[in-house]
Amino acid sequence: MKFDELDHRMRVFETAHDHCVLPGIYIVARLDGRGFTRLTKEVHQFEAPFDNYFRDLMVDTVEHLMNCGIDIIYGYTQSDEISLLFALNENTFNRKLRKLNSVLASEASAKFSLSLSALACFDCRISQLPNQEEVVNYFRWRSEDAHRNALNAHCYWCLRREGQNATQATSMMKGLSVAEKNEMLFQHGINFNQIPNWQKRGVGLYWEKYEKQGYNPMKGEIVPALRRRIRRDLDLPMKDEYSQFIAKLVSAVS
Repeated sequence: MKFDELDHRMRVFETAHDHCVLPGIYIVARLDGRGFTRLTKEVHQFEAPFDNYFRDLMVDTVEHLMNCGIDIIYGYTQSDEISLLFALNENTFNRKLRKLNSVLASEASAKFSLSLSALACFDCRISQLPNQEEVVNYFRWRSEDAHRNALNAHCYWCLRREGQNATQATSMMKGLSVAEKNEMLFQHGINFNQIPNWQKRGVGLYWEKYEKQGYNPMKGEIVPALRRRIRRDLDLPMKDEYSQFIAKLVSAVS
C-alpha cells in the first residue's frame, strides 16, 4: 500500500469523531489542576488556605495561555482552576474541540511545571455558550464559587489549626450557614470582609491599551504609539458589578 493511500486510510480513525464549535458560539475553556491537593499540601506544602506564590504561579500560567496564539480576551483564575474566554470569531484549529482541549492543557501543564520546577498537570474542557448572557452567567458562577470556597477554606483551616483532624473539621462545618461560618471566623479573630479580595473573588486578566513613545525613522522623531498589554486585576468587582464588568468586556470585542 502506497503511503498516500495508507495515510488517507488511517487518518479516518484519528478524525472520525472530530467536533467543531459552530461559528457565532462563544467558547470558554476551563482548566483544572490534576492532583493539586496532593501537590500543594504534601509535595510542596504551600501555605494554607491561600498562598501568594501559588497564586502567582496560576496567574503567570493564565498570562502564558493568553499569549500562546489563541485570541483570548479574558482569563480568570481561582484556586487551581483557570477559565479563558475566546474572542467570538477566534478560529484557531478551525475550532476543533480535541485540538483546543489538548493544546491548552499541555501549554498550561508545561508552563506551570517549568515555573514550579516540578511536574504538574492540567485537564481542560470547553463550554459552548450561545450568547453574551450565558458568558456573563458562566463567569458569575465561577466568581460565586470562589467566594464560597474561600469562606469554607478559611473555616476549615481555623479548625485544623486548633487541633481538629480533616474528618472532624469537615464534620463540624457540615450544615453551617454562611452567617455561622462568618461568626466562626470572627471567633478566631478573622473578619472575612477584610480578607484580600483575590482570595474571595479570584484574579482576572484582560487586555488594556496604553501609549508608548516610539521612534519614526522616516521623520527622525519621537512619536506616540498605541500598544496593548495584559492587566492583572486582583481586586475584581463582585455580584452585579462583576456581571456588568464581564458584559462590557464581551461587548467591546464582539
